[in-house]
Amino acid sequence: MAGSYNGVAVPADGKKISYTSGKYDVPDNPIIPFIEGDGTGRDIWKASLRVFNAAVEKAYQGKRRVAWYEVFAGEKAKAKFDTWLPDDSVDAIREFRVAIKGPLTTPVGGGIRSLNVALRQILDLYCCVRPVKYYKGVPSPVKHPERMDVVIFRENTEDVYAGVEWEQGTPECARLIEFLNKDMLKGGKKQIRLDSGIGIKPISVTGTKRLVRMAIQHALASGRKSVTLVHKGNIQKFTEGAFRQWGYDVATEEFRDKVVTERESWIVDNKDKNSNLTVAQNAEMVEPGMEFAPPAFRQTVEKEVKQVLDRIYATHGNGAWKKKIMINDRIADSIFQQVVTRADEYSVLATPNLNGDYISDACAAQVGGLGIAPGANIGDGYAIFEATHGTAPKYADKDVINPGSVILSGVMMFRHLGWNEAADLIEQSMERTIEQKKVTYDFERLMPGATKVRTSEFAGHIIENMGAGVLAGAR
Repeated sequence: MAGSYNGVAVPADGKKISYTSGKYDVPDNPIIPFIEGDGTGRDIWKASLRVFNAAVEKAYQGKRRVAWYEVFAGEKAKAKFDTWLPDDSVDAIREFRVAIKGPLTTPVGGGIRSLNVALRQILDLYCCVRPVKYYKGVPSPVKHPERMDVVIFRENTEDVYAGVEWEQGTPECARLIEFLNKDMLKGGKKQIRLDSGIGIKPISVTGTKRLVRMAIQHALASGRKSVTLVHKGNIQKFTEGAFRQWGYDVATEEFRDKVVTERESWIVDNKDKNSNLTVAQNAEMVEPGMEFAPPAFRQTVEKEVKQVLDRIYATHGNGAWKKKIMINDRIADSIFQQVVTRADEYSVLATPNLNGDYISDACAAQVGGLGIAPGANIGDGYAIFEATHGTAPKYADKDVINPGSVILSGVMMFRHLGWNEAADLIEQSMERTIEQKKVTYDFERLMPGATKVRTSEFAGHIIENMGAGVLAGAR
């Protein structure tokens, strides 16, 4: 371990988090790097840090503490080191494994396209985790926001975010279009317009399976009932359609005794309800209108039914499938309306990169917006927890912005470390503060009778409510 990064000494009173055989070993005084963030990040981080330290102190009575360690990225790094993302900052996060950050500016012009994307790709943080749930008292544009309680697992390294693209009008782009039109699309009706920009959308077996695997593992560990694969495979058959199929593959190959697919559940349930049901009759119930189908299709469905019953009826039949995690899939555009009309039917969503970006914000809008939307970027042995909103520079250093996104990202971080008592204390106290209508301006303007408080004051009220929570829990 280096003694310093970016010229800043490593805390002497802290210890490294280690990672072996897929598990973290967290000391009672872990060194956790933090990036303050740009713009409003400065106010938000100061408020959040107070909340984190108070929660750890109250939860563990001094037996645990965090040795915070500042590393640099964004505007602060540019000013100090003339680079937006110093190598030392990345090395420190890699060394200490778990970090937390505020919002960062995306540099304009060439070089790094996005600091957030750069960190994910450099550390292979392949899974973006976005829990979205309702806290009592939060103003919402929907009638029943309490129905929303999902965790979104978004693939973080592939899809259009891989950044493999060529600008319209460049020789490289022209060359690629010529190759596609004359070689790959030769003889067909499809041709790419010569004045196009070109982007590549890679989705791999590796990227998909490790993402879906993490989503299923989370569902098992947290007692959630379903994992839904969100895709546009009806149109993009060999990328998002493949994501769907590979997701089902990892579910049934690696978690066979713990999961049931939606289609399997229909077949098994049909047999449960009528033990004398023939394979042909079961197939007709799974695919209505079978009498109009070609013989080959009928044979395919009947073969599927027989295989499902042969493989899993002994373990999943007689109602046992109802206790398994349901693996299903939904078309991306459909899920957007379903998370509004029946959000309580979904629990864990696993998505390719672009779909996950959209659906995360759409869900967050129903439960208070990005101001209190937490997020994490997680890989194998590394994790960065972060605000999901932007830097809002016009509000910088005015002590007015809602710090909820970073605070709740800290809740995620503490749960990731196994410090659930501190996480519970923060979450409960923040909800109590919102119910008391002591909120920052973004909520106050939407809550009749609310008291507008500053960023720092909101943190103070959360800390006060931790004391109330401890006393209430003791009674």
